[in-house]
Amino acid sequence: MLPDYISKAVPNPATNRGPWYANTAPSYAGIFLWIAFYLSIARDTIPHAGLGLCIAAIVVAGLLSYALYYYAPAMLGMKTGYPLYVVGSSTFGTAGGYVMPGLLMGLLQVGWFAVNTAISTQFILNTVGSKAGPGSLPFIAIGILWGYGMAYIGVMGIQYVAKLSRYLIVIPAAMVLLVFFRTSPGIAAYVPADPQPFVAFTLLIQIIIGFFATAGAAGADFGMNSRNAKDVRMGGLTGITLAIVFAAGLPLLSVAGASTLYKLPGLGYDDVIRSIGGLLATAMFALFTIASVAPACFCAFIAGNSFSTMIPGVPRISSTMAGVTVSIVLAVTGVAQNLVGFFTIVGASFGPICGAMAADYLLSGKRWAGPREGVNWAGYLAWAVGFLVGILPFLPISDSLKTYVQPAVLYSFVAGFVVYAVLAKAGMQPRTVAMPVTARQS
Repeated sequence: MLPDYISKAVPNPATNRGPWYANTAPSYAGIFLWIAFYLSIARDTIPHAGLGLCIAAIVVAGLLSYALYYYAPAMLGMKTGYPLYVVGSSTFGTAGGYVMPGLLMGLLQVGWFAVNTAISTQFILNTVGSKAGPGSLPFIAIGILWGYGMAYIGVMGIQYVAKLSRYLIVIPAAMVLLVFFRTSPGIAAYVPADPQPFVAFTLLIQIIIGFFATAGAAGADFGMNSRNAKDVRMGGLTGITLAIVFAAGLPLLSVAGASTLYKLPGLGYDDVIRSIGGLLATAMFALFTIASVAPACFCAFIAGNSFSTMIPGVPRISSTMAGVTVSIVLAVTGVAQNLVGFFTIVGASFGPICGAMAADYLLSGKRWAGPREGVNWAGYLAWAVGFLVGILPFLPISDSLKTYVQPAVLYSFVAGFVVYAVLAKAGMQPRTVAMPVTARQS
């Protein structure tokens, strides 16, 4: 017998789908235009490489994100009409799918919500001219209000946020352009202080793909709204690759330009905004906060959806608020401000999931094989090996070796892909189980 999360799933019919420019592309572009993506992208990268090499790394990361992390899940979603937690039951099994990618997606959304709360709280304080930081009373108070407020909207009014988000992405896009034009006169004069091009190139790939990894696996959810393979390709190339070049490239160049024009206290994108000064800087902090409403609500919604689907006995609002409480604690204590570290954990968690799913997709003849009985140990072992590879930057290894463990998220994908392919060929995949509603395949 199939668990409810599979047996009760209904494929998205063709009549509910739309063109790539109406769903996939703007939705993914909105993810990359969120300030969390590019807030720290220049800090440990541009001091070590020229800007041309940095832009090349961004382009490579955009192409890899599309080809390796998004494409197979999106094609599975398009061909079947089913979301990630259903199509993932082939790679991880009907029982194994509860944890991976089911609950794991929800748990990582708790982390994303913490990041959103931390950044939004800091930007609200910047708007009013306060220097209060994590652990202070103002930061805690605003963090609590923001966190629970966004979570409630995410549970009760996500349909309104979804409609509004299509217009909100214009705000960060316009501000990124404005900051770029204000700082562009200083770009040509930028010289890296400590040239280590390999470090900068690989770290940029790590940051970008690590940020994208969960959204890449969720390509199945985007793909189920695509009409055909062309929609999958065009939606990914524009909403992912092109959006990455825009949302990572322009802020990185802006930080470089501002660092030569002004005496920046750091290389964060928020430092650039402060350097502009006056009412414009105040307005920009406020507008970036407003643009963070949609990502916050979506994080809460996805976390609640994951928990309620996999643990249906717990009311959705209860599981969501429990997760949000953890997020708020991580935010107000400052833990969520380590963005590069968090992106590494996300990449280590979902890099091998994407790798295993890609291997399963290819081995099954570029189609969905269907749910596999129980736990698919080929998928779980592939994830375990890939996760260990993905967390190498956190392990106590020599500094000389640490130089070469990035991009760990890419290595974790490769490890997950190879291990799954080997174990599947060795016969470790359990038998498939028939679906009560036949998935549309092509």
